[in-house]
Amino acid sequence: MKCPFCGEENTKVIDSRPADENTSIRRRRQCESCEKRFTTYEKLETIPLVVIKKDQSREPYDRAKIVQGIFQSCTKLPISLDDITKIVDGIENEIFNMGEKEVSSQIIGEIVMERLKIVDPVAYVRFASIYREFKDVNTFMDEIKKILDNK
Repeated sequence: MKCPFCGEENTKVIDSRPADENTSIRRRRQCESCEKRFTTYEKLETIPLVVIKKDQSREPYDRAKIVQGIFQSCTKLPISLDDITKIVDGIENEIFNMGEKEVSSQIIGEIVMERLKIVDPVAYVRFASIYREFKDVNTFMDEIKKILDNK
C-alpha cells in the first residue's frame, strides 16, 4: 500500500478491526518513511449487478441512486449521514447476499421501504409515496393507517 503523503511503498499495519457491521476491515497504517498514519478499508469484491427496471430495461446497479432516494426521504429528519450510510450498507448486503446477477428495482424498493419503516415512519411514507406513485390522498392515508395499525 502506497503512502498517500509521500508515495513510499513500505507501510505497516498498526491496527486492524472489523468495520461496517463486519462487512469490511479497517486498517490503520503507518508509513515507514515519513511515519504519517492513514486508514484504509478492505471490502469484499462483489459481482457486477444488473437492475431490471419497471419497463424491463436493464442498467448497472448504482449505489448512489439508493443513497439519493433515502437522503431525500430523510430531509429535515434527525437522521445523520452516518445513519443513511449504515442503512444503505445493510440494503446492499441484503441485495448482494441474494447471489443473483440481476435483481428487479421492485425488490430493491421493497427492501428500502422495509429498512426505512424501522428507522423512521415519516421517511418511510415519503419514500413510499414516490416509489409506489401515490395517485391521491386516499392512497397516502391508507399507507399511514397501515403504519399506525402495526404499532
